[in-house]
Amino acid sequence: MFHKEGHKIILVTLIIVVAAFLLTDSFVTIPWLSTLLMIVFLMFLILILQFFRNPKRFTHRNADVVVSPVDGKVVVIEEVFEKEYFNEKRLQVSVFMSPINVHVTRHPIGGKVLFSKYHKGKYLVAWHPKASEENERTTVVVENPTYGKVLYRQIAGALAKRIVNYAKVDDTVLQGEDSGFIKFGSRVDLFLPLGTNIKVELNQKVRGGETIIAEK
Repeated sequence: MFHKEGHKIILVTLIIVVAAFLLTDSFVTIPWLSTLLMIVFLMFLILILQFFRNPKRFTHRNADVVVSPVDGKVVVIEEVFEKEYFNEKRLQVSVFMSPINVHVTRHPIGGKVLFSKYHKGKYLVAWHPKASEENERTTVVVENPTYGKVLYRQIAGALAKRIVNYAKVDDTVLQGEDSGFIKFGSRVDLFLPLGTNIKVELNQKVRGGETIIAEK
C-alpha cells in the first residue's frame, strides 16, 4: 500500500523510468552499459516506492499512553522551553527519520485539535539544534483528558521540500490515524508535560502508531 501523497510522484516516476528503459534499449549499444543504466533506473523506482509506502499499523488506542508519531530513531529527550504555544518548560522527545523510513505522521494521542499552524522556513539538516525553530514546519496541539495539551511538530530536513498536515482546529482525532506526511527526510518533535513517564531511550528505533513513547 502506498500513501496518497505519493500517487502522483509514483506515476510520474514510473513513466520516466519506462521511457528511460526504452531509450536505453534503443540507443545504448554497449550491453554492459545498457544493463547498468537499467539497473540504476529500476533502483530509483524502488527507492521512490519504498519512500511512499504506507504499511498498516495496529494502534492499541489507550488514553494513558502516547505513541510515536513516526518511524525512526529517538535523537532527543530533554527538558526545554517551548515558546511557540506553551511559553513554558516541556519535556521534548524527538524522532529523526532517514529517507528510507516510513514518512507517514500519525497522531500520538487522540483528542481535540486546539492549534494547527504551518511555518515557512529553512532546510537545515533535521538534527540541527535550530531546525525546530528555523526549518519549514507545522505545529499541532491536541488535548486529551490524561495528558492535557500535547504539541507535536513536523520538521522538514535538508532533503524535505514539502510538509503535509491534515490536522485542523476543532477536529476530533484518533490516536494512530494519519495526521500528515513529510517528503524526503525529516524529524518530529513531541512536547509533553514535565514529569511525564518516558518509555523510550536515546537512539532507540521506534514505529509510528505502535511504539509507546510515554505512559501514565
